[in-house]
Amino acid sequence: MTEQNPQHTDPHAMTRRQLLRHSAWFGAAVGLTVVGGEVISHVAGAAPATSDRPTLRFAQISDSHIGFQGTANTNVTDTFTEAIDQVNALGYTPDFVIHTGDLTHLATPAQFDQVRQMMSGLSTPHIFTVPGEHDSADDGGQRYREVFGKGTRGDGWYSFDIAGVHVIGLVNTLHAQNLGHLGQDQIDFVRTDVAGLSADTPIIVFSHIPLFAMYPQWGWGTDDAAHVLSLLRRSPASTAMCTNFSPRPRETSPSSAGRPPPTRCRIPATGPRPNR
Repeated sequence: MTEQNPQHTDPHAMTRRQLLRHSAWFGAAVGLTVVGGEVISHVAGAAPATSDRPTLRFAQISDSHIGFQGTANTNVTDTFTEAIDQVNALGYTPDFVIHTGDLTHLATPAQFDQVRQMMSGLSTPHIFTVPGEHDSADDGGQRYREVFGKGTRGDGWYSFDIAGVHVIGLVNTLHAQNLGHLGQDQIDFVRTDVAGLSADTPIIVFSHIPLFAMYPQWGWGTDDAAHVLSLLRRSPASTAMCTNFSPRPRETSPSSAGRPPPTRCRIPATGPRPNR
């Protein structure tokens, strides 16, 4: 059974699989640090797992779904405000904050404007985003890029360097069918982007749908990500981070105080490589 695309269903409804994907992440906030090339995460409001001085400190938020109306979360604006407050109460100023998709639920101009205004309250010098499926429900991501696409390439992908760490934001939701999809242009971008990096440069990659095959039966994977993952193996400190699912498929309350951290995949230095 395949999951219907958001634009082909009741715009305010979610299937059970979509609910399981998104409910644990409604407005979630997570603090992360890079220490010795390793990404260490902790739920916002909890103490970091290490006392070592980090190279980089950042925060990840996701699935605010501004505009959603339903029993899974009866007030997404309040939930997202809570996530923003959690970031601002981390006890330090993150070097950047990234929203990893489904900023809105229906991709309307008003919803994008609301998210933009709300995120302007984050205490950080830099804010980045990658789109989710709901941010490009009927226009190929055009309205998303008009608000959040400045300085990006193609459908909205980009990279930047900060504190000795190379960060890549990928878009794998625009051409997704059963699984996420990157496309050749984006794969070529990653190949060129990492070619000049030293082998010991830590690389962090963000996407909405997992790059690795987390649970393909439910769409938790990206069908052509093996090409990108093989390129990232050049760095022993590569980490792929994503959202859009509950780490353990189970019923979850979007209003619960405890929320799961994002899932990340440490890219192995060796392993199967795709056929070209």
